[in-house]
Amino acid sequence: MVKDSDFGRIACGRDESAADGEGKAAAFFVSLCRRAPRHPPPSNKLPVELIEKYFGAELTPEQRERFARLYDLYAEWNAKINVVSRKDFESLYLKHVLHSLAIACVCRFDAGARICDVGTGGGFPAVPLAILFPEARFTAVDSIGKKITVVRGVVSALGLQNLEAVNGRVEALEGRFDYVVSRAVTDMAELMGWVWNKIERGQRGTLPNGLLVLKGGELAEELARAGRRFTVYDIARFFDEPFFETKKIVYLAK
Repeated sequence: MVKDSDFGRIACGRDESAADGEGKAAAFFVSLCRRAPRHPPPSNKLPVELIEKYFGAELTPEQRERFARLYDLYAEWNAKINVVSRKDFESLYLKHVLHSLAIACVCRFDAGARICDVGTGGGFPAVPLAILFPEARFTAVDSIGKKITVVRGVVSALGLQNLEAVNGRVEALEGRFDYVVSRAVTDMAELMGWVWNKIERGQRGTLPNGLLVLKGGELAEELARAGRRFTVYDIARFFDEPFFETKKIVYLAK
């Protein structure tokens, strides 16, 4: 396992001498995500203050408008179908939207890149990433139909043409992808069993195609069971809110 703190020596599971470009790219994205002033937003309801804190330099007016609409859209849907914990709903932008966007501080997806979000729940990380990367193509998959109903409703209201929500199991999904993303849906070894043969070799972003998973807590035993050499990024390198102190992104190149 390669830790995020090892980036000065090792990049993406290879010696720095073999991956100098990737190391420089990682440093650039740390800079990008830290570009705005370092002060907490006045309210988690206000996406401009929190999302723009890290991504404001690259957002178009349409992207800002879409991020701004997420609170009311999810509030309306959550009153019918509980996809976001009600006790955490006031922290929607912190714990769900910004957390999802941490993946963008690690890998920027190319136009036309195919990304599958496994166990998307209410659409995280797929929906925020689809807003940020309008030229990439996202497939959000969940086996629970009511959750996909919410995702489809949000996608339709936002007019997101680059995200398809699918009700089913990823193992039964046709087609192949450049990247698979997920947010703590299951153990890494099990997740790899579901999706590894669906990831195509190549590079359609700033990292080689592969698996990008949002995780939290102590991961050493779980990753050891998976039997691969992962790169682990500490999200606290990118975002300074206390919520992210134990949050990580686990990456494995195909």
